[in-house]
Amino acid sequence: MALKIGTQAPDFSVKGTSGLSLNLHQDLSGKSFVLYFYPKDFTPGCTAEACEFRDQFEAFRDLDIPVFGVSRDSIETHEKFKKTHKLPFELLADESGKVCKAYDALIPLIKMPKRITYFIDSDMKIAGVFQDMFESKKHIEAMLKKLKK
Repeated sequence: MALKIGTQAPDFSVKGTSGLSLNLHQDLSGKSFVLYFYPKDFTPGCTAEACEFRDQFEAFRDLDIPVFGVSRDSIETHEKFKKTHKLPFELLADESGKVCKAYDALIPLIKMPKRITYFIDSDMKIAGVFQDMFESKKHIEAMLKKLKK
């Protein structure tokens, strides 16, 4: 089950691409953003999802909504994935799986991230959730629809 709408977004600190070190509540306080979890860089479904976020990135940017992708891959793998697919948003490395677990985005037995997308509002509350392991394109459509309301 995903985190419920209206609950406080769990705080975390992780390293990201482009030399970014992100502390969620400190760095994004007062800002709405999209946080999407995905299983693994360079796999077909995850590549399709990242490229769909890339292709729709202008719509998020026009709404002043940053996008962050999270998986358990290393920074090095994230940087290669970002460069290969020309991704204009940050990828965050949750190598320990603690962030995925806090967001109920970890498959328990295999410790792999689920495909789940959260919209977090400027009060650091979960304002939108979409989860579907196989329909990555619908994650982006659902978030854009939510944001344009």
